[in-house]
Amino acid sequence: MKQLHKQTNKDEEMQSSASAQYSPKSQKHHRSLPRSINYLLREQRLLFILIGIFIGSIFFIIQPTLSHLSPPDSHPAYLSTHRDVSYSAAAVGRVPVAIGSRRLRIVVTGGAGFVGSHLVDKLIGRGNEVIVIDNFFTGRKENLVHLFGNPRFELIRHDVVEPILLEVDQIYHLACPASPVHYKYNPVKTIISFFFSFICMIYKTNVMGTLNMLGLAKRIGARFLLTSTSEVYGDPLEHPQKETYWGNVNPIGERSCYDEGKRTAETLTMDYHRGAGVEVRIARIFNTYGPRMCLDDGRVVSNFVAQAIRKQPLTVYGDGKQTRSFQYVSDLVHGLVALMDGEHVGPFNLGNPGEFTMLELAQVVKETIDSSATIEYKPNTADDPHMRKPDISKAKELLNWEPKVPLREGLPLMVNDFRNRILNEDEGKGMK
Repeated sequence: MKQLHKQTNKDEEMQSSASAQYSPKSQKHHRSLPRSINYLLREQRLLFILIGIFIGSIFFIIQPTLSHLSPPDSHPAYLSTHRDVSYSAAAVGRVPVAIGSRRLRIVVTGGAGFVGSHLVDKLIGRGNEVIVIDNFFTGRKENLVHLFGNPRFELIRHDVVEPILLEVDQIYHLACPASPVHYKYNPVKTIISFFFSFICMIYKTNVMGTLNMLGLAKRIGARFLLTSTSEVYGDPLEHPQKETYWGNVNPIGERSCYDEGKRTAETLTMDYHRGAGVEVRIARIFNTYGPRMCLDDGRVVSNFVAQAIRKQPLTVYGDGKQTRSFQYVSDLVHGLVALMDGEHVGPFNLGNPGEFTMLELAQVVKETIDSSATIEYKPNTADDPHMRKPDISKAKELLNWEPKVPLREGLPLMVNDFRNRILNEDEGKGMK
């Protein structure tokens, strides 16, 4: 009994010691408000906070003022001679308020070319980020050199017949030799810029460069704009040409590599739109002229202007009664941007409905450059269209677009550019 009592006392002592050993810690009280204030006041912490707020406020007040005081950007002279003819190619600076809060990232294939470089200027001027892809087959770095210091501009030497991975919001697909000299010189290159054997349940065909860009647009959800051409109408039997006209094209002629390539590119573009849900736009571009055209690309306006400046006879093929319509490059650029920004797929004719025979064009060039220039007649080229004039009623109605620059106003701007380049070219030859 005595041992049992001792054991009981021993168990009670062990329980009491265990309870004392594992007793929970007392909870800490939250810091009171006076202690928090005391923490801020200690070591002048509040003073440093107020100084930081003051410095930040000064920065946000002064920064807009400094941006207004920055020197204006320099632009090529021929892009600033007329307010309707030109558009600003803004360099580094703040995004214009009208563009909105989101800056677009845009790729332009063929962006070092004649039309492409003007389009890039327009897009940079709107505050967008622009990536140019060009293989320099017909494009020139000189067309973009004024943008090389701009952080919103990037140039990639690449051929669109090979895939490329980019993250962009919009794709302007301009890449393809567009002048007769270039696409007749290398017809296989022109075809392969478009065609690619594409196995499908219904047909095999279509266009390699366009396919790569459409594939990119599909993967990243970008909007895609194809620059097609009035050449899809061939030698038209309808005048003027509406977008509903299917054309009259020789599929095996000298020009067919370009004509049929573009027609197939349109087919592929619409297939991606209907079958894969890609947002697409199609522009059919008519004859365009302006600064940065190649000096000897075989197009009638550049031919006449270069020949007149060099004191050579103006070459007219056939009887000179073929008609063409000529739009200034800034009008085309405005139309392309309006189409991309709009909600209509197209196709849309983008051209100036003012119609001239080749002899009438030669006369305007003579009046602008050299009234004593002579005309030399040569046999007409194969499959040369007899008439070419766009019906732009669809673009007027749905895009609120129409050309503004008449030929007699735009041609002198092109002449100034050509004269400077031909002079520099001649000086370079003299130094060799």
